[in-house]
Parts: sequence; structure tokens; C-alpha cells
Amino acid sequence: MAFRAICHLPSAIITRMEQFAQFTVSGQRLYGMLHVPEGEKPSSGWPSVIMLHGFTGNRLEGHRIFPLFSRYLAARGVASLRFDFRGSGESEGDFSEMTVSREVEDAEAAFDYVRGLPMLDPERVMALGFSLGGLVAALAAEKVRPHRLALWAPALPELWLPLLRGGYAPPVILDHGGWPLGRAFLLELPRLRPLEAAARWGGVARVFHGDVDTVCPPEWGVRYAQALGCDAVAIPGAGHTFDSLDAVDLLYRETGRFLLGM
Repeated sequence: MAFRAICHLPSAIITRMEQFAQFTVSGQRLYGMLHVPEGEKPSSGWPSVIMLHGFTGNRLEGHRIFPLFSRYLAARGVASLRFDFRGSGESEGDFSEMTVSREVEDAEAAFDYVRGLPMLDPERVMALGFSLGGLVAALAAEKVRPHRLALWAPALPELWLPLLRGGYAPPVILDHGGWPLGRAFLLELPRLRPLEAAARWGGVARVFHGDVDTVCPPEWGVRYAQALGCDAVAIPGAGHTFDSLDAVDLLYRETGRFLLGM
């Protein structure tokens, strides 16, 4: 699977509105921001994207890449929900309780929440997962059935397996740079099969990966694209967080084209 060429996305003129959102999973509240285009909505409602953040991230992500992309999409007629997983950002719960399976549950609840909003089209709810959020999106896709799936620099379990020193997890909590990483997160890693889940889903997808990413190597993006049977788009000169203005601009344009079906 090779990386494909890139092209430009025309702009549009649709204004937007933003409002706080919350929903509950297992008695814990998750907080987020809902972005909805203003103006006359389509008869079936606005299409939307649910954004899934990365490991130790939140609904902003580095250099505000999530809220700025939400506003980019709203200006082009696409709503979005970006939220904090349980134990991250402002949502309830403790990070020590975080596991990939719990984040999959959160993603499923987010889809239920968005599909219940009257201004949004329940048939055109899409997913965008960044890093660990990409792994979560791949695992959740079979159940939530996104209209389209975009993955930004998706992670694989191999990223964290070195923390299982000698094949053993810490007794309770690992101090991971000030984050209380729970034993359950580590023990679950060897059982996760995101590529197999992605292949079983078989929907419309695209992968976007910085070509100098040293956290999640570009080869991982190619492996996801092969599993999904889709294109992998290289963002030239970009690291894991798409860490330049030119890289972000290209990422937004290419992802926007895909989500808009262009």
C-alpha cells in the first residue's frame, strides 16, 4: 500500500455555533464541545464527525489541532463532537482506570449521543481517531458503523509493549511521566487486535500519517490502510502531532476532502 498524492480543498462560507456537551458512561460524566454549522440544515440533518484523542491527550490535542479542525469542518457544513475520554481532560474518572476497552465504550456512547441529536443526521456520523484514538476507532468501528473513518497517525499496541518489562506488568500503578498508568491498561495490550477489527469492518476509510513520525512509524499507517483496504496519505515533513503550520494546513485540507466525500 503506497502513500497517494495530495491536492487542494476549496473553501466555503458557512458560519458555526459551539456549545458544551456531556454524556454519561457507567455513572461517570464525559465532557466535550459540540460544533454545529449555522444556517439552514439539510433536511436529514448535518453530517458529523466524532473526534477521539490520543494517549494522555484531551479534546484540544497539541497546538489546538482538534478545535481548529472542528471549526474548519463547521465552516464547510460538517458538525463535530470532540470530547475527553474518562480519566482524561475534564471528564470524570481517573487516568489510572484507563484502558483501551474503556475508551471503546466511551466512543460507543459518543456515537449514541450524537445520533440522538435532532440537528444531526444519524446515518452520516463519522469518526476521526488520532494516535491511540485511532486504535480505539478501529476497534469500535464494527459496532458504531461510522459513515466514514479517518485515522491520524494511528497507534498499535506495540507502542506500549516495552512497558511490560520482561513480560510483567507493575503490581498496581506505573508512574508514566506523572501519569498514573494502570496495570489493567498494560495487561490488555497483548490481546488487542485493531488491524483485524479494521479489516472486519470494511467501511470507507483513509489514513493520514506524517512521513517522519518517530512515535507511530509511517509503516503503521500503511498497515492500517492495508487492513482497511484504503489509501494512506503522507503528510510530508510531519512528525506525530503534524508539527508545522504547513503540515496542519495540508492535513486539514486532505482530511476535509475525504470527510466531505470529495
